[in-house]
Amino acid sequence: MPDAPDAPIDDLVVAGHVLAAEGVIDSFGHVSIRHPGDAGRFFMPRVRAAELVQRDDILEFDIEARPVRPTDARIFAERMIHAAIYRLRPDVMSVCHHHAPAMLPFCVAEMLLVPVFHLGATMGATVPVWDSQDEFGDTDLLIATEAQGLSLARALGPHWTVLMRGHGVTVAGRSLRETVFRAIYGMRNAETLLRAHSLGAVRTLTPGEAAAAEAFNLQPFATDRAWEQWCSRAARAAKPSL
Repeated sequence: MPDAPDAPIDDLVVAGHVLAAEGVIDSFGHVSIRHPGDAGRFFMPRVRAAELVQRDDILEFDIEARPVRPTDARIFAERMIHAAIYRLRPDVMSVCHHHAPAMLPFCVAEMLLVPVFHLGATMGATVPVWDSQDEFGDTDLLIATEAQGLSLARALGPHWTVLMRGHGVTVAGRSLRETVFRAIYGMRNAETLLRAHSLGAVRTLTPGEAAAAEAFNLQPFATDRAWEQWCSRAARAAKPSL
């Protein structure tokens, strides 16, 4: 069991349930938080589908992605994503890696993922694309080494969402709730952009609009309201039907 206050660990469990209920994470993908009292450590679940994760599934890792305590649990190879971003981005407190179906077309097509509506701007005005081929050639597309994780973290740079060519998406935030918010509305922005393209030319947000909308929607009055609803939906989804 991680040595941390109950609330952050409990929120991390709930975040996985929320991301699953909202369709961002399925059997694959994961979310983590930086240790609130030690910037050189972070928490993420053992290998398990996010909607099934419970408190006992949460493990603690150091900034090199090594388990702080010996464990027999299966651990994600892609914890390297989380460790590398925490190393290079001291402002990041939470990371999510996912393969939401609405985002995947932008991981394979020569089309930029850009903000097109108010809440969608929270994915960030710029969404870079990282291609493992550029540095590592043919791989299984997983981020399983320190070098791969650091390469992805450098591609993310100062931004909040990065696409991974042929693979998925990684999202960062200054809090767990912010990361969840960015992940969900980034997915919805992708859905909207795909549908809009079927109608013809698309008018995107201007850089100024995207920055202003992002800042407005990431204030607690917005993120907390959404978090409350998402938690309620996740709790209902977890209850067996009568």
